[in-house]
Amino acid sequence: MRYRHRLRSRIIISFALFGLGLTALFAVATIYLRARLEDQLINNTLQREVKNFVDFKRDNPDPNAPWAMSLYLADIYSARKFANVPFAWQKYDTGVYDIEGIGREGKIRPFKLAVYKADDYWAFLQFDISTQKLNERQLLTALGVTVLLFAVFSLVIGFWLSARVMSPVTQLARRVRAMSRSGEPESLKKHFANDEVGELASVLDDYSTRLTEIVQRDREFNADVSHELRTPLSVIASTTELLQASPDLTDKVRERLKRIERAVRQSSELIDALLLLSRRERQAPTDGDSTDVAKVVEQVVDAQRPHLSNKPVDVRVEFEQPLATPAPSSVVAVALSNLIGNAFKYTPSGEVIVTVGHGRVTIEDSGPGIKQEDAEKLFERGVRGTTVGKGGGLGLAIVRRLCELYGWKVALAPRPQGGATATLDFCDRS
Repeated sequence: MRYRHRLRSRIIISFALFGLGLTALFAVATIYLRARLEDQLINNTLQREVKNFVDFKRDNPDPNAPWAMSLYLADIYSARKFANVPFAWQKYDTGVYDIEGIGREGKIRPFKLAVYKADDYWAFLQFDISTQKLNERQLLTALGVTVLLFAVFSLVIGFWLSARVMSPVTQLARRVRAMSRSGEPESLKKHFANDEVGELASVLDDYSTRLTEIVQRDREFNADVSHELRTPLSVIASTTELLQASPDLTDKVRERLKRIERAVRQSSELIDALLLLSRRERQAPTDGDSTDVAKVVEQVVDAQRPHLSNKPVDVRVEFEQPLATPAPSSVVAVALSNLIGNAFKYTPSGEVIVTVGHGRVTIEDSGPGIKQEDAEKLFERGVRGTTVGKGGGLGLAIVRRLCELYGWKVALAPRPQGGATATLDFCDRS
């Protein structure tokens, strides 16, 4: 899952980066323009002054004639004294150069050297730019502090603006979260202005209303169906009980009546489990503090034996430890019926071992088995059989939903010696 910042964080970061970038761009442009203009001004001034110096010397050949330029150190050499020019300066043609030299106080300083070479005179002007460099450093420091202050200011403004902008969205999220926790629908639109957030609240109200109607219809339908199904099941159960009391029944008829009785009980248990799933609520046993899982296992094995028919399958039930769970026996029976029933149906020969103890029920069979990579898929709706294939299988999907409701854990795995192993762990993991 790709990580994304919260909307408020994105507003703050965007505003801060925008302010920082704009201020930094302004600072860079200021530095560049200042340096460019200042350098150009100094170069043009030096070039003009060095030429004026030459013209002055042409008009005033006396070496002691004063030249009123206190900012510059001027040297001029006639054609007869070109050899006296400092060796480091001889390589420069007419122009302006950046050099280092010794200032008047005897320290090495940065200079601008303006050179003018004519046939009769070579002139040199040195201009101390140490003050300019100091000003540049001070300007850089000031601009750096300014950028930092603007960045902090942008961040503060970003926090303030994001809080104002995100306030309706945050309030909407808080109300939706509270409504989700309480489970009671509430109108959201009335709390917000007629803007984008208000429109979103209106859409959520419509969606909530439709979902509430759907859930209500589903609950009413399940309740009505359960009520209506219990009536004919009660009639079948009572009629079967009366028929079993008849003394002139053959053993074959009596066995068939027992099968009808087991089917009625299974149907009643399934109805109870489906009702709990539709309401998404747990229910404790009605006849005690907990359900004896071993007793339910015996009943389920007995009820599922018709799936074995005449197959050569040895069924063993082993009780290693007592096991109880705070859930209705009907729910436990539905979960175990699917697991044990599958083992009986998909085992053509061999054995089925049901082990109770250590907080779980384990069902091992010697059937065709399953692949490890297909184990989880078998709990999906519409997947059935010994290989993963689409169909109408709902049994294991119902088992998984019951486990999620009661905090149990169910798993399927290949059996090392062949076949499959199903485990229903009753440890509450909620």
